[in-house]
Amino acid sequence: MPDPSSPWQSEATFNPCAVEYGGKTHLLFRAAGAKRIVDGREVEVSTIGHTAGPNGADFRGPREELVAPDAPWERFGCEDPRVTEFEGKFYIFYTAVSEFSADGIKVAVAITEDFGSVDEKHLVTPFNAKAMALFPERIGGKIAAILTVNTDHPPSRVCIALFDEIEDIWSREYWDDWYAHLDDHAIGIERNDNKDHIEVGSAPIKTKDGWLFFYSYIFNYFSPPPTFGIQAALLDLKDPRKIVGEVKRPLLVPQEEYECYGRVPRIVFPSGALAKGPNIHLYYGAADTTSCMATFNKKSLIAQLKFTVDRELKRAEGNPIIEPIASHAWEAKATFNPAAIYEGGKVHILYRAMGEDNTSVIGYASSRDGVTIDERLPRPAYVPRADFEAKKVPGGNSGCEDPRITKIGDTLFMCYAAYDGKDPPRVAFTSIGMKDFLAHRWEKWAAPKLISPAGKDDKDTALFSKKIGGKYVFLHRLGSEIWIDKVDDLSFADGKELYGEILMRPRETAWDSRRIGITAPPIETRYGWLLLYHGISKRTGHYNVRAALLDKRDPRKILYRTHDPLLEPKMPYEKNGIVSNVVFPCGAAVVRGRLFVYYGGADKVVAVASIEIDTLVEGLVKEAIRGEES
Repeated sequence: MPDPSSPWQSEATFNPCAVEYGGKTHLLFRAAGAKRIVDGREVEVSTIGHTAGPNGADFRGPREELVAPDAPWERFGCEDPRVTEFEGKFYIFYTAVSEFSADGIKVAVAITEDFGSVDEKHLVTPFNAKAMALFPERIGGKIAAILTVNTDHPPSRVCIALFDEIEDIWSREYWDDWYAHLDDHAIGIERNDNKDHIEVGSAPIKTKDGWLFFYSYIFNYFSPPPTFGIQAALLDLKDPRKIVGEVKRPLLVPQEEYECYGRVPRIVFPSGALAKGPNIHLYYGAADTTSCMATFNKKSLIAQLKFTVDRELKRAEGNPIIEPIASHAWEAKATFNPAAIYEGGKVHILYRAMGEDNTSVIGYASSRDGVTIDERLPRPAYVPRADFEAKKVPGGNSGCEDPRITKIGDTLFMCYAAYDGKDPPRVAFTSIGMKDFLAHRWEKWAAPKLISPAGKDDKDTALFSKKIGGKYVFLHRLGSEIWIDKVDDLSFADGKELYGEILMRPRETAWDSRRIGITAPPIETRYGWLLLYHGISKRTGHYNVRAALLDKRDPRKILYRTHDPLLEPKMPYEKNGIVSNVVFPCGAAVVRGRLFVYYGGADKVVAVASIEIDTLVEGLVKEAIRGEES
């Protein structure tokens, strides 16, 4: 916390980093105090403070100013230290501010042997850069550093620099040549949008799986309001330019009061990390005011980082596979949100379709290989038949939306959202014999029943494919959560309605924070029930798809839930449509060991993406086991 009685740290003490030495943990931090007059201007000038403690979390001892501006290239401040012990000395890289402009913001280094005093200081980069840190040991005989280039000439780049000698770190000749080949040094951290910003957080920590480092990912940095998040990556031990594991959603976002309120609200900014036994201590600045720490289990964190690699669903090259047909009035506007089932050597697809009058019906198509549409009927397979799905608002949306289908025995059961345009959507339930379904005898659909409570927005509903504990089991989305309920039979007589209990809630840090709901009905595997679900972020409004593994005997137990999405809007047919930035599956089918996931793109078209089901499920099992071990 700031110390009002100490002029150099009276306003803020933030963006800390830590290192162990002499039986203590030494903490460096950026400090801000009363404004000063520099070159005739009254400005806030940051310095770098130092304190020490016994265990990495307790720093109540005395503080001292360790690095202060005393050179022209840092006259307006020394900011945001990153410290590393390397070959007997401590190298403190920091942001040196000579002018409040991009070209006046560069990296400098201070060197000390014991934190008693600074032995030497150097300006490092001749170009705009911030957030540099040294690796704690040589890599392939080279001294290695990670830094953020062009932080104020966006887009910023996270890069690796390799040196033969320590003196090369502040060699102008070295950096001129290095910067001329900038693309060769960059790490491939992706941005979701060119309005986002990335910046190195902690100095890398060596693990057997790779170099672990945290970084700042700021969403909408160049199109306020921004959202600050902390993410992590694993870099290859021999070539740290290669990413071997990463999370693509924040591990930490502003939530606590001290993160949301301060000199600059809603900021969490990583600046250091330390391995302590089985844990990783992450040090970060909160609201540009205070220094904070979060703790992660190292084994669990690394498992999460490694799981994200090669676990994304692969889109079919022929996407979109179903598009509106202008000559069919009932599906002239949109074809999307498809259910699917594999039966008789075909994937049968029931998709939501809309005409220009905004009435939703359900169309039919099929595919032998899971991608190529071999048959598509010219008329709907299912249309609104009950008053509760008849249009009550002229021109408004209404009808039968977002089907999910499940086969039990010789019967196909369908849940869908029934909407009249006036009342909240409710879950409708119907069925048809498999022989009639395969023969396209659509008149055989049973009369639909409403099975969710009146007056409540309830959607995204599906039936498990077998009884569990003698009960039929449903998942549905009530409010913003996924609910689970069990019923004795499927008659829904005597006013029986779905309710049950909450199975899964949104998560702030995983960015399925606004609302979640199931996609396809759960798929039984030998390890448990595979549940794909969609999430929506409060910050972006984008839809994405994640996975969870539910216990086979008691699906109320969640064995594992992915942090990063398996699918998110990237392609034009997912980003641009009636509702932009949407991937919304309602169906999935396993064909010769491959899981095909059928989804609506931007509420306009049908697309498909796939993955080997064993790759996905066995990955989930491994992470569940690691989570138990940790």
